[in-house]
Amino acid sequence: MTIAGRRLIACASAAVVFLTCGHQLVAQRSVERSQSAGAWQVPRTPDGHPDLQGFWTNNTATPFQRPTELAGKEFFTEAEAAEYERTALDRLVKETDDDKLAADLNYDYLDYRKVGESRRTSLIVDPPAGRLPDLLPQARQRATAKPPSSSDDPEVIGLDERCLLAVALGSSNSSPPIVPNPFGQNFYQIVQTPQYVIIFSELVHDARIVRMNGKHPPASVQNWLGDSIGRWEGDTLVVDTTNFSAKTRFYGSSERLHVVERFSRADQNTIQYRVTVDDPETWVSSWTAEIPFKATGNRIFEYACHEANYAMAGILRGARVAEREAATKPN
Repeated sequence: MTIAGRRLIACASAAVVFLTCGHQLVAQRSVERSQSAGAWQVPRTPDGHPDLQGFWTNNTATPFQRPTELAGKEFFTEAEAAEYERTALDRLVKETDDDKLAADLNYDYLDYRKVGESRRTSLIVDPPAGRLPDLLPQARQRATAKPPSSSDDPEVIGLDERCLLAVALGSSNSSPPIVPNPFGQNFYQIVQTPQYVIIFSELVHDARIVRMNGKHPPASVQNWLGDSIGRWEGDTLVVDTTNFSAKTRFYGSSERLHVVERFSRADQNTIQYRVTVDDPETWVSSWTAEIPFKATGNRIFEYACHEANYAMAGILRGARVAEREAATKPN
């Protein structure tokens, strides 16, 4: 190739770079102007879908179910919301069965403060009463069934005590539906690629992997976090989760639990999370909740639960001591 030819190619390449960079700069300045003018635009990943990545929290003082004393009242007044926030700690202590845990609770430990911006009296929006539907007879039977002895088989000791999964007061920080844990640590990181969306929870450091456009395995394959398949419906990420294990019963749910989550960017600092739950062996009808996830600058810390966790060994060892003592007592 002649020197003139090389110069022509170099000039053409420089022009392409100049035009590309110029286009990107103009687009960036256009976005900056629109954002400064209040016209927020949904951030997008290179494949064109809304960018959900970042650190988020669904901390809230809004109750999951509408309290019975607020029956028929869908929204707090501003004054009622402030009073509900002020008394949140006292209410949680009163509702906590564990006396030692209740004594240790304080606002330095809990990380929520506010009722949601909508001032709803419950996160459940359907049924309109703001409460879970009635339990089916088989679900009530499961709830009253005596569990197997945890002193004989470590596999039946609760997942919480074994530092394997966080399930407290019927809420789970890791498996869907993602309902705020009343004891806090409701922090998440979302990582997104064209093939996967990963939802990482601070509490017990679980990562739920959503496979985009996949298929569920046979029902015999069961996971603690369920099996999550994602798809895009416009600008909404829809996640369909089935294949739950009997070891993670959300409010007494069965292995036939079916959860459909919808993640939508509402503004720069909010993901609107809407979840519909159905279980033909637990509730008489499906139910839906709406829970905003807010962007947060708080760090997600390591959840070092296994270190110094002597619960399981203590339960088993204590049971053996009790057996030896019983064997030495006269009949």
